[in-house]
Amino acid sequence: MATTATPAAPKARNPVVRAATLGVGALAIMNVTAVVSLRGLPAEATYGLTSVFYYLFAAVFFLIPVSIVAAELATGWPEKGGVFRWVGEAFGPRWGFVAIFLLWVESTIWFPTALTFASVSLAFVGPDLKWDEAVAGNRVYTLILVLLVYWIATFATLQGLKSAARLAKWGGMVGTIIPAGILIALGVAYMMSGKPLQMEFAWKDLVPNFSNFNNLVLAAGIFLAFAGMEMNAIHVNELDDPTRNYPLAIGIASILTVAMSVFGTLAIGVIIPAANIDVTQSLLLGFDDLFAVFGLGWAAPIMAIALAFGVLGGVTVWVAGPSAGIATVGRAGYLPPFFQKMNKNGMAVNILVVQGLLVTFLSVMFVVLPSVQAAYQILSQLTVTLYLIMYVMMFAAAIFLRFSQPDTPRPYKVPFGRAGMWIFGGVGLVGSLIAFVLSFVPPSQIAVGSPTAYVGFLIGGNLFFLGIPLVIYAIRKPYWRTVDGTESFEPFTWEKEGRHPGTEQGTRPVATAAGSAPKASH
Repeated sequence: MATTATPAAPKARNPVVRAATLGVGALAIMNVTAVVSLRGLPAEATYGLTSVFYYLFAAVFFLIPVSIVAAELATGWPEKGGVFRWVGEAFGPRWGFVAIFLLWVESTIWFPTALTFASVSLAFVGPDLKWDEAVAGNRVYTLILVLLVYWIATFATLQGLKSAARLAKWGGMVGTIIPAGILIALGVAYMMSGKPLQMEFAWKDLVPNFSNFNNLVLAAGIFLAFAGMEMNAIHVNELDDPTRNYPLAIGIASILTVAMSVFGTLAIGVIIPAANIDVTQSLLLGFDDLFAVFGLGWAAPIMAIALAFGVLGGVTVWVAGPSAGIATVGRAGYLPPFFQKMNKNGMAVNILVVQGLLVTFLSVMFVVLPSVQAAYQILSQLTVTLYLIMYVMMFAAAIFLRFSQPDTPRPYKVPFGRAGMWIFGGVGLVGSLIAFVLSFVPPSQIAVGSPTAYVGFLIGGNLFFLGIPLVIYAIRKPYWRTVDGTESFEPFTWEKEGRHPGTEQGTRPVATAAGSAPKASH
């Protein structure tokens, strides 16, 4: 596939106009549902009151920058492709393809870690807590449940995006928002009851102990806990007065996200000693203990089922979203025909099957590694690093596009002009890079085997998954482009104007032979 198309006369791009169909509250709830995950609360509870510092750090240096930068990108380039479009506009289709591939493969690797939580939740529906704990820690049980729930989610996704969206909506409400509210309410009631607290509340405990570098590692994972706000930036144009209402919705969603994370973490910390916290089981144990204190032991199995249902809903939408995105890009000539096959419901069936096989392979790690907890942590960190690479590319693209395409209409802009983009985009970029580096330090709280093997696995995993899209892009063929795929996929702005990617608007068009772009196959 050529990097430039036949020159065309530059056209003025008109912003996409849509009728206002979303209110501020609706968009705020959508963002909360997309971002908040209760499964990460126990890991942060090991830090005690210091977790508050990490949450606020991640909000300032990641959550807010991601939200407003993605809004500008989504409104400036609303055509199909998402992060592929944004990065490709700045640095060309090769790196755009790397970005969309990382988003897809990151979510694929994330599934076993998320579904570990679901398997643990289902283990706690029995009447005997000791038996439930033993089952939850069994690696064979975990593997079976992870694969069973994942393939159920894949089957639901194959039925179409509406089916996946419906399951995600109810899963988010029943399995995330309502349990978070209950957890926080019970935690507050427990503190007011006068019972002994397992967490100290002193100002000296708020600031991290920077002398122990290893303690920063799990905190890097909190960036991934706040990831996903860019998923709903595409809805900016569906708001009335987006310049005012989008920041307001993001502000509400950010406050709710941080509040649910902070107070949910503290609710776990006040009842379970930090030394006894298990990152895969402590959320359920915390609910069990809180319910028991208030004579609500009968509610524990119900909560376990609700949390598992929430994970199923979240996994289903993440199965559908990134796979649909990479399929759209692939049909424009970036993936072999095998991966472009769609079923009658418009879902990329072969991509979903390949994704399922990869998830199955990764899930086997839960059997061969020393413990479920160690596997959980290593896979989580690999997920973090791959996702952060994508975010680094997104922030860099946003900053670069402010200078290379200053005339492109943007219904929503990052505040304070170019200086604001440098501030918000730069803060997000630097914050992502810091979290990326910290992710390679073995955590002191969890036994992960040899530190050398741990770091080697992360380095090897990142290089391997970065290399795959580069190889695919290098060997792509003209016949990979389909008529349907290319007709529904807008060319890049620099292609329309006959420029090279990365050159500024208004530069001399690139001279190419007519018809040099490969033809789409039938």
